[in-house]
Amino acid sequence: MQNISSTIEEHFEIVSVKPAETPTGMEEGNWHCYEIAQGPNIIRGYRLGSRRAVVAAAEEIVSQLNERRLGKRAPKLLAKAKAEAAKAAGKEKSNSG
Repeated sequence: MQNISSTIEEHFEIVSVKPAETPTGMEEGNWHCYEIAQGPNIIRGYRLGSRRAVVAAAEEIVSQLNERRLGKRAPKLLAKAKAEAAKAAGKEKSNSG
């Protein structure tokens, strides 16, 4: 059994997006099943649309879940992560030139 605190520390991520059968009672169309994981926990959802549209929607869900998981610290932590990524990208450019 996994330690609950270590699961909470893990971020959410998309693990799969696959074509799916039309769910019962729903309109026929191009359905996909997406799975989002946080450690051993899996969230499974179904969405109508192109694979690209479903991936974009699942990415937005993951982003919101990760922000929510961080709580009020999210804006500061996300800004810090973006600044670090930009700094790293700048170093890569200067090293490749």
